[in-house]
Amino acid sequence: MELKTPLYDAHVKAGGKIVEFGGYLLPVQYETGVIKEHMAVRTQAGLFDVSHMGEVLCEGKDALANLNQILTNDFTNMVDGQARYSPMCNEHGGTVDDLIVYKKSDEHYFIVVNAANKDKDYQWMLRHQFGKVTFKDVSSEYAQLALQGPKAMEILRRLAPEDKIPTKYYHAVFDGEVGGIPCIISKTGYTGEDGVELYASADQAEKLWDLLLETGRDDGLIPCGLGARDTLRMEAAMPLYGHEMNDDVTPLETGLNFAVKMKKDDFIGKSAMEEAGAPKIKRVGLKVTGRGIIREDQTVYAEDASAPDGRKEIGHTTSGTHCPFLGEPVGMALIDKEYAEVGTKLIVDVRGRMVEVEIVPLPFYTRAK
Repeated sequence: MELKTPLYDAHVKAGGKIVEFGGYLLPVQYETGVIKEHMAVRTQAGLFDVSHMGEVLCEGKDALANLNQILTNDFTNMVDGQARYSPMCNEHGGTVDDLIVYKKSDEHYFIVVNAANKDKDYQWMLRHQFGKVTFKDVSSEYAQLALQGPKAMEILRRLAPEDKIPTKYYHAVFDGEVGGIPCIISKTGYTGEDGVELYASADQAEKLWDLLLETGRDDGLIPCGLGARDTLRMEAAMPLYGHEMNDDVTPLETGLNFAVKMKKDDFIGKSAMEEAGAPKIKRVGLKVTGRGIIREDQTVYAEDASAPDGRKEIGHTTSGTHCPFLGEPVGMALIDKEYAEVGTKLIVDVRGRMVEVEIVPLPFYTRAK
């Protein structure tokens, strides 16, 4: 049976179109529609319920050693309040999940994992823990709201003391408060815009949601659903688990080299990636130059005169959509590395119709600083 976030009733009341996602019932959009929600985040501000995400505490004398063994990134030099993104790999180098680790203090870490992988991730951590450490799933205790867009910080400042607002990207304040509601305030997001993610007690979620929407109404703040969250992350070329990576795709193949520290002594998946050598496939951005919209799991071809039908299969799309702010259809794909140069013209099989595309640099969209 699908689960409900603490904000389920608020979504229904606001006219949210409810769908199942990651085991939860969540709004895919509101009456405003995906395009308006997307544009609100790019030009003003949007508020998302991301309470379906999972939270795990990692605590104890050997907490850091466990994180460095289980995850590909290096957490040794983090300061209190800092956040760090990392893939988590299996023994074959494939990706179990990608997640964010927050350092609360030397022996206390707060981990945020993807909704659909919550139970899988927690069991993986328990199975590989060692020494003096405790992993505890605290997902049911938290609601998570994402306030995103160029006006997000302005709206937040009306409700939160300045000294409780993180100033640096990928940093958090653990003893923050918004309108008197205790929150973890994190300068992170999944939209390509400025903003914060707020972690509050589940029983305070609706109060916080209403307060933020009321405070930001004159700035154009509106509630946004999963549809806009996906088109926004697509424009920003942010990978999504189950699309750009999975149990068989390594983080190196999908372009997450910055978060894979091969110089670390060891971590799960390191030896497999070393043995595999340089990745043979690469994640690329595709701009549609023909007519059509590309979606996930569509075959990508390169022209090849020696092939029977004049083209060679070189990979598959991982995500694709029409991007409202860019005003054009784009996609991402995992393809053979030899064809992955920017400017290369390729073909995607869109339900039996061959659609022309061209490789373009990622990300598709970068916000003005």
